[in-house]
Amino acid sequence: MSGITAEAARLMEALPESDKVFAYEFIKKLVLAWDPDFTKVTDEEAKRIEAAEKSGYIDEENVDWENIGVD
Repeated sequence: MSGITAEAARLMEALPESDKVFAYEFIKKLVLAWDPDFTKVTDEEAKRIEAAEKSGYIDEENVDWENIGVD
């Protein structure tokens, strides 16, 4: 979690419950406006994807799904 995200969460903790709900809904609307179909990745997610791809990751297209576990 980035420093600004942690700070935002800390600030939200200080709010009364009804304002926390408002802040949450506002943040949710911002995220949906930025990425309505949840296809964008953050910098951190991009790093994790790259690391997975370089670590021996096997593409699902290379898996024989019909014969998994068959010797």
